Amino acid sequence: MKKAMFFVALASALGFSAAEAAELNWKGDVRYRYESQTKDDNVGTTEDHSRDRHRSRMRLGVYPWINDELSAGVQISTGGLEPTSRNETFDDLFAADGIYMNEAFIDYHPMFFNGDVNLLLGKRDVAKTLIVEKDLVWDSDLTFEGLTLQYGKDGDGKEKNGFSAVAGYYLLDENSSVTTKEQDPYMIVLQASYKGEISDLGYRIGAGYYDMVHLANYSVASTTVSKPLDASFNAYDFNMVEFFGSLGGDLTETLPWKMYGQYAFNTADHDRFSAIDDKKRDAYLVGLQVGNAKSPGQWSLGAEYVSIEDYAVSDITDSDRNNSSFTNLEGFKISAVYHLVQNMTIGMNYFNFKNKDDANATTADDRQHLVQADVVVKF
Repeated sequence: MKKAMFFVALASALGFSAAEAAELNWKGDVRYRYESQTKDDNVGTTEDHSRDRHRSRMRLGVYPWINDELSAGVQISTGGLEPTSRNETFDDLFAADGIYMNEAFIDYHPMFFNGDVNLLLGKRDVAKTLIVEKDLVWDSDLTFEGLTLQYGKDGDGKEKNGFSAVAGYYLLDENSSVTTKEQDPYMIVLQASYKGEISDLGYRIGAGYYDMVHLANYSVASTTVSKPLDASFNAYDFNMVEFFGSLGGDLTETLPWKMYGQYAFNTADHDRFSAIDDKKRDAYLVGLQVGNAKSPGQWSLGAEYVSIEDYAVSDITDSDRNNSSFTNLEGFKISAVYHLVQNMTIGMNYFNFKNKDDANATTADDRQHLVQADVVVKF
């Protein structure tokens, strides 16, 4: 009650009425993470201890429901310098950390479509923008920038039962060159899925197509991911096709389970883009989760196996695997979460990955180990 009264008072001071303030929908989370990396290089009898880090992530947003046809969202966060991470590492002698605009969008949902259609303008969380199964293609921290047309998602970005579809146009960069014809790099997204039930089992199946255009004009200064920093990035292209699905049910009334999978491949023309190896275009992820840790005392366990060839997906896939090498990797991830008290969970992730294809005999068997211990509070 005190929190609600505080936000009402704050909104009133900013010029909103009490009725408007009640629809602001504040949401946020804070995560504390201890992270330890070790590299097993198969040289000698000892492993190479690589790096330990203490890190935090903060996200705070307001999502006003303005009327039956219009809503919006604004979210700030830490860690805005990398597309695939919102973490802030504890360093620099207690200096203040930067805050960045992580989301800023308008959502128009006309009533004559019965709330089934959303037109999104601006920057929004990837899982609420697209139809996302897991992070084989897109890192979970991404926030897409551009225009999105959704069918079958609600105002919070959750997929409804039945048929869903997404069409999107997203800007990757802005080319301000005055010496050549302006060709801004962008991405086109088309997705469709169906979510339903068979007997006591829930399922979802779907497919997506992601076409990145004018990558040769991508600014090498605009991001930290690896392939865009390659001097020959104009020899790359990504026209990715994805198939995804899941199947789940309940072991008990409070213990759900879910199997899921993704398969993606790059259909870019090898003749036009000489750096692409036709034998290294495929990627897949399979996983199993038991439990969901939604309430105090509940837990969840999960395991995934991932294989990504060098030219299968872009370098904005999950950044935690294989020491942030993004592609050309294979290995597994094990996760555990326990809901300790209301709104607070503790968890751990273990990543075990290696390079998928390495011609160098001295590094071919190198394996990266990463342990993450998390405490998360949501409010």
